[in-house]
Amino acid sequence: MLDAVTALSRGTRCVYQPGMRRYVFLPILVNLIVYVSMFSFVFTRFEGWLNNWMDMVPTWLDWLSWLIWPLFVISLLVVVFFTFTVVTSLIAAPFYGFLAAKVEIQATGREPLDDRNLTKTAIDAIGREFVKLAYILPRAAALFVISWIPGLNLFAPLLWALFSAWIMAITYLDYPMDNNKVTFADMRQRLARRWWQSLTYGGLVTLITWIPLANLLLLPGAVAGAVLMWDAHYRGPTGTNLK
Repeated sequence: MLDAVTALSRGTRCVYQPGMRRYVFLPILVNLIVYVSMFSFVFTRFEGWLNNWMDMVPTWLDWLSWLIWPLFVISLLVVVFFTFTVVTSLIAAPFYGFLAAKVEIQATGREPLDDRNLTKTAIDAIGREFVKLAYILPRAAALFVISWIPGLNLFAPLLWALFSAWIMAITYLDYPMDNNKVTFADMRQRLARRWWQSLTYGGLVTLITWIPLANLLLLPGAVAGAVLMWDAHYRGPTGTNLK
């Protein structure tokens, strides 16, 4: 049975084959622009955020000061790369949708069920990203609040890591599912039924987003890997069988 690492490896090789590279260049350019902009923003504000974080720690937790700083850094990294992926997915959604469709044809020999023209596909892809954001943002906001509550914020890195894995699964596995007319609600149910495959793939994609610069090249491979995961684990009518 296809696992997350194999899917990503095969997917990355697939998108950089001759004939597929044209669908990769624009997403990489979008990712690069967002990546540089976001890191410039974080770099200029890091010290102030850290000081605010430390000021909120109650005196009875002073003995944990050696742990609080690295927890802040980890939490910030998770939030930054989570935000990076959400933003780039929103901007690059039409390109990723086209890429997923081409990968599905080449890797599986099947045409996606989608019969929309290119313009409608691009418009609908952006609309689908806003549906994802409506699902993601309230939950991310709740975790953000937890990250600033003394005591509870010690658990924030773990909560962000689990949440990021789930959201990355939703973000990337949705491209082939949207191409095959799977609704957003149905998509989430399929991912939940195969929760192990979903979280391992989402977790792997999350780790990729933490690799500076290399993530720009690997994220298109994550789209292709999601197509392979879709075909292996979620294609059946209920998302519990392959064919």
